[in-house]
Amino acid sequence: MKIMFVSLGCDKNLVDTEKMLSLLEEAGHSFTDNEAEAEAIVINTCCFIGDAKEESVNTILEMAEYKQSGSLKYLLVAGCLAQRYQEEILTEIPEVDGILGTSSYDAIVSVLEQAERGERAVCFHDVSFLPHIGSRRIVTTGGYYSFLKIAEGCDKRCTYCIIPNLRGHYRSVPMEELVEEAKALSEKGVKELILVAQETTLYGVDLYGKKMLPELLHRLAALPKIQWIRIQYCYPEEITDELIAAIKSEEKVCHYLDIPIQHASDPILRRMNRRTNQQELREGIAKLRREIPDIALRTTLISGFPGETQEDHEEVYRFVNEMEFDRLGVFPYSAEEDTPAYAFADQVPEEVKEERRDELMELQQEIAFEKSENMRGRILEVLIEGKIAGEHAYVGRTYMDAPNVDGLIFVQTPLELMTGDFVRVRVTGAQDYDLIGEIYDEFAK
Repeated sequence: MKIMFVSLGCDKNLVDTEKMLSLLEEAGHSFTDNEAEAEAIVINTCCFIGDAKEESVNTILEMAEYKQSGSLKYLLVAGCLAQRYQEEILTEIPEVDGILGTSSYDAIVSVLEQAERGERAVCFHDVSFLPHIGSRRIVTTGGYYSFLKIAEGCDKRCTYCIIPNLRGHYRSVPMEELVEEAKALSEKGVKELILVAQETTLYGVDLYGKKMLPELLHRLAALPKIQWIRIQYCYPEEITDELIAAIKSEEKVCHYLDIPIQHASDPILRRMNRRTNQQELREGIAKLRREIPDIALRTTLISGFPGETQEDHEEVYRFVNEMEFDRLGVFPYSAEEDTPAYAFADQVPEEVKEERRDELMELQQEIAFEKSENMRGRILEVLIEGKIAGEHAYVGRTYMDAPNVDGLIFVQTPLELMTGDFVRVRVTGAQDYDLIGEIYDEFAK
């Protein structure tokens, strides 16, 4: 039958979606992006924060309407919202024909078959089960880059985070499986691997008794068709000298790290159950920049965490101003039931959370624009992502930019380039968060 997928939330969720697509294709199904002609719709949901939860619920309700106006026969719900609100979905949305938990995506074919037989299918493995379906995936990111999920779950237990409840304890994917999956992706044309997990820096501790991310980087860098390897979601306290050395020594590993710190005021960091204080963050950032001078650092912050005072906020503001992160995002605190912080006293009003978020983002905008201007004259390797219609120009990304969250570079050239090409570009200007450049001819006079 014709199946439509809607994948919401993070890139880790997208990997699960791509694996479900592969399993369904093997079972003989085809796919469509037209809701009106889909016979089955699968929604892989998110509920990490309130906005994500609302988007997931609204998408389910919107797709359910196609049972009346389209060809839709079966509506399936997977992912975090399904894991968290199984009973509510089954009770309050009768149009849903099947539901799968976060660790049950390997059962997508059987759940659909049950729905075809008229049964309301429910499949929930233990939350700490780790499906193993090999390297089977349908890449949905354009073919030239792909996310590689190296672990599932988390053991950190930050007081604001629901993920351990929904995704279980930390489980690393065996290295041989990851290398085989990466090799298969490279054979399909993938040139950039983006390593993701709830926390990438602890990779291998559960399987091998020690942190094995550096070894994984060496193994992946040995794949001849892979040209870039990007690391996301590194907890700052887990970054080792060995990891820094691997980033420095492997040319294919981008000088880019995503290190979500969440806050910079010590009292709030303690309330969040984070494992670092501000001084340790300062020292870690200084070390990274000393060892890898051109490293691009991305981080995320939470504004308005329970108990955050104006003084705490000003502390974060000063920290951001001094650290000058290359990339930064700020999210107002979202109170999630079943987390310790949900019951904390001194909840901050929504308007204050948003005001503080806006102040930090305005500061970061100034920092980012100045950094963009300072890039003039730099020669960078650029991954081309597409052509701008009607112009002799292309859009691409540098090593400093992860897809969908960071900036772009617009490349002016009369040459015919292809999506997925790597070219050298001289930066000639900047426009807000983005760069402008031209093809660099190193032999030009």
